[in-house]
Amino acid sequence: MRYQTKAYKALFLLLQAGLWERKPKDISIFPLTQAEWNSVFVLAQQQTVLGITYRGLDYLPEYLFPSQELLIRWVAEIDRIEQRNLESNQSLIELVKLFSSHGLKPILQKGQGVATFYDRPLLRTCGDIDLWFPTREERLEAVRLIKEQGIAVHTAADRSNHYMWHSIEVEHHRYLLDLQSPLAKGWGQRMVLKMQPTTLTLVEHTDTAILTPSPEINLLLLNAHICKHAIGLGIGLRQICDIARAYLTLHDRVDGEVIRALYHRAGLKRWSRLLHSFLTEWIGLDRELLPYEEPMSDDSKPLLEVVLRGGNFGQHTSDREAVMGSLWERKMHTARSFIKNCRFSFRYAPMEAVWTVWQLTKGQLG
Repeated sequence: MRYQTKAYKALFLLLQAGLWERKPKDISIFPLTQAEWNSVFVLAQQQTVLGITYRGLDYLPEYLFPSQELLIRWVAEIDRIEQRNLESNQSLIELVKLFSSHGLKPILQKGQGVATFYDRPLLRTCGDIDLWFPTREERLEAVRLIKEQGIAVHTAADRSNHYMWHSIEVEHHRYLLDLQSPLAKGWGQRMVLKMQPTTLTLVEHTDTAILTPSPEINLLLLNAHICKHAIGLGIGLRQICDIARAYLTLHDRVDGEVIRALYHRAGLKRWSRLLHSFLTEWIGLDRELLPYEEPMSDDSKPLLEVVLRGGNFGQHTSDREAVMGSLWERKMHTARSFIKNCRFSFRYAPMEAVWTVWQLTKGQLG
C-alpha cells in the first residue's frame, strides 16, 4: 500500500506537526534518503500542503532535515505561497470595498476566510476567491460593476460567473452550499438565509469587515464541498485540513446537535462518519473537537485512497492530460472519475451521487 511507504508516513507526520503546531510523538521513520525527501516534497506539492508541511519541519531535530538544496527549493515555494496570499487578500479587500460602496453584501466562501482558522494563514496555499450574493438582483448588479471596470465576465455551465481581478480568479456562485440534490439544495438555501453571517478582518486590512457564513453553515459548507469533490474528480489534503482547523476554531461557537441535524438533513450523515474517521486517524484531530459524538466509520481507508489517487481536486491522476485537453476530453475525464468512484459515492453519499449522475448526464446531452 502506498500510504505505508516512508515518504507517505513522513508526509502525514509533518502535516500533523505543522497543522497542530506540536512535536511528533514518534519520529522513528527518520532519517530519510534524499530520494524519499524529494518524494515527500512532491506529495506535499500535489496535495497543496507545502506550507503546512514546511512548518512541520520546525518540529524535527535539524540533523533529520532534508538537504540544503531541497530546503532552498522549499523556502522559495513558501515565499511564493505567502506572496500569493497577500495578493489574494488585497484583491478580496478591493472587491469588498467596491461592492459595499454600492450597497452589496457578498459573503466569502472558504478561501481566505478559512485561512484565518490557521495559526499562520499565509502558509495555507490559496486558490481563487469565491463569493456569494443573497439575491439575484445583487448578483446581476455585482456583474455589472465588474464589467464597468473593463473586466470580461464569463458564465459557466452552472450559471456562476468568473473573471480575473488582477492576477486572481474570482467566482460568483449561485448557491452558497455545494449540494446537488434539489431538495437538499432548496433547504440549504433557506438555512443560509436564516442563519446570520459573521464578520472577520484580515491582519493587514483591519479596517474592512468581510462577511462569512455563520459558524454552523461554514462547517456544512466545508463538509459538502469536500464530499462533492471526493465523489467526483477527487479531493486533496488541503481541503480536509481546512475543516479540521474549522472544527478546532469553531468548537466553542457551535451547538453539536445543530451540526448533526444539518449534516443529516443535507444527506451527509454517513459521509460525515467517514470524514470524521479520516480526520482523527490521518489528520490527527482530537476526537473531542468533533462537533458531536457518534460512531465513526470502521475504516477510513476508502477516503484515503481517494485523497492519494489524485491529490488536489484530482489534478494528479494518471490521465491528467485529459483534464488539460478539449471540452469533450474534460467531460469524459469527469465521467470516468465518477465511474471510478461510483461504489464509494453510492455507499457514503447516495443522494448526492444520484443527482451528480443526473447533472453529468444532462451536461453531456446539453
